[in-house]
Amino acid sequence: MKFIKELREGERISQVYLCKTKTTATTKNGKNYYSLALQDKSGVVDAKVWDLGAGIDHFEAMDFIQIDAEVTIFAGAFQLNVKRIRKAREGEYTPSDYFPTTAKNIEEMYQELVGYINEIKGAKMKQLVSSFFIDDKEFVKEFKMHSAGKSVHHGYIGGLLEHTLSVTRLCKYYCKQYPMLNEDLLIAAAIFHDIGKMEELSDFPENDYTDDGQLLGHIMIGCEMIGARIRAIPEFPKKLASELKHCILSHHGELEYGSPKKPAIIEALALSFADNTDAKMQIMIEAFGASESNDWLGYHRFMESNIRRSSKGE
Repeated sequence: MKFIKELREGERISQVYLCKTKTTATTKNGKNYYSLALQDKSGVVDAKVWDLGAGIDHFEAMDFIQIDAEVTIFAGAFQLNVKRIRKAREGEYTPSDYFPTTAKNIEEMYQELVGYINEIKGAKMKQLVSSFFIDDKEFVKEFKMHSAGKSVHHGYIGGLLEHTLSVTRLCKYYCKQYPMLNEDLLIAAAIFHDIGKMEELSDFPENDYTDDGQLLGHIMIGCEMIGARIRAIPEFPKKLASELKHCILSHHGELEYGSPKKPAIIEALALSFADNTDAKMQIMIEAFGASESNDWLGYHRFMESNIRRSSKGE
């Protein structure tokens, strides 16, 4: 198995990959071609099929396909120039090789998150968070395996847990640096902030937006999930419930980034900073991981800037 992260410019490969997406496009000369996103557990690579004639058998998105291709570089990233395609046969591939997975230990990350939950002092807030992340075994199982995104950041098995833990760590630091923060509120909000992604995105192999994901989005979904559970806890403080839901609703920080509200309390502001920090850092890490170039990688649409690696020093 030649994993995507092991590809090198100029290589000719004959491999099986999962066809994540398939789009038919047209060149300036009016000739049809396929634009593909091919995936294995190490990453995703762009592929083009310029000649749709002999050697290109019928296939669809989410099929495992056997390809013959040449590895090229385009805009600082690898691209495959595909010459032949057929659907892979049973026994020619192992499905677990094709779904990207966090490089970190899932169970260790989960236990660290449980440690933060156990430190919550307020009885009602601790009951609320525990009802999801400790008591609800099916929720925990799915949460551990879910991704945090389709393609922007943490788009792999365990990515939601990894991102949630990182945001919680940052918020824990903020609580030490800025004592006026309500630690119970901020830590609970950090742990909860992206749970809506469990319904916004489907499981692997699709890892794509669901109908509710398209129509509602994870912020709205997550707020509804938390609100429903709060209503099942007798005498949960109304003001605290509103503050927690406000943190979820405003955690993207700006209206143009999808938050229906801008942060109005300091805990919501801190959460938005922590979420943005981890997301942006991971975007850069994944961009560098997809290229070995030490030069400029070109314009990155999510960073809204040309990016490159910094010098390593002496």
